[in-house]
Amino acid sequence: MLTRKSKLVLTKIFSFFSVIRGYNIWVIALAQYLSAIFILAPEKRALDIILDWRLFLIVLASTLTIASGYIINNFYDAKKDLINRPKKAMIDRLVRQETKLKVYFTINFIVALLMFFISWRAVLFFSAYIFLIWFYSHKLKKMFLIGNFTASVLAVLPFFGILMYYKNFYEVIFAHATFLFLLILIRELIKDLENIEGDLITDYKTIPVVFGDKMAKSIISILAISTLIPIYFLVEIYDVGYMDIYFYLSLITLLFFVIQLWNVTSKSAYLKLHFLLKFVIVAGVFCIVLIEPSVLIHGKKLILTP
Repeated sequence: MLTRKSKLVLTKIFSFFSVIRGYNIWVIALAQYLSAIFILAPEKRALDIILDWRLFLIVLASTLTIASGYIINNFYDAKKDLINRPKKAMIDRLVRQETKLKVYFTINFIVALLMFFISWRAVLFFSAYIFLIWFYSHKLKKMFLIGNFTASVLAVLPFFGILMYYKNFYEVIFAHATFLFLLILIRELIKDLENIEGDLITDYKTIPVVFGDKMAKSIISILAISTLIPIYFLVEIYDVGYMDIYFYLSLITLLFFVIQLWNVTSKSAYLKLHFLLKFVIVAGVFCIVLIEPSVLIHGKKLILTP
């Protein structure tokens, strides 16, 4: 049987895991490695990429920076989350605000220290990334349109960190990035519809607050249709192997998403659409291997060949 003290410690660990959204961190790390192997540096052996200690430090720094970003975002959104996500907010509040800030600064210091082993450019990149996340959480998040756009850019930036490391500026990379950016931007706008009550009370200038839910739905629909552009390039112009199956299925899912969007008004319904988009994004991470599935079927081709 666990003692009361042990239960309290475990509860606080769970609470902090909730604050940093630990369930997202491993997906981000996996996405970076898969992107490096199949998209950002396809000319390199998979084994060389996996064993590259510099890449490991960059991925570690990215995940730590994102974790610290969740912490500072949680710190500034404490009041809003009590309205929009009361159950999660109560769990998160088990960790004191002072403790969150101490961990936040410690993580950022570790990130800067790690990047000194890579290069001064890496230090500057991650310093700027950390600052942008803080500035977004503190100021930009409440600003009309800028908040949504900045959140989407920040979500894609870690992949550009790896892009700068390999210096492979293939056009297909930007098509992938555009598709991901649009999905994340749509997801941000869905979250605004979902959280409109808390945004109104805390004076967040989101599209649903300023122009209403119909305008927000119209913009989301346009963005969903806009995904056709990067999908066309990825499927028809560039070689993405069997990942084109994922993009076709994504189109069908987005069509269903838009139809459902215009038929719902409740917070719970918006939450379901939010999770549907999240599923499409996470599925995309695992489907990256479809670009060259032989890495799974015949691993020797990419891992052992010179």
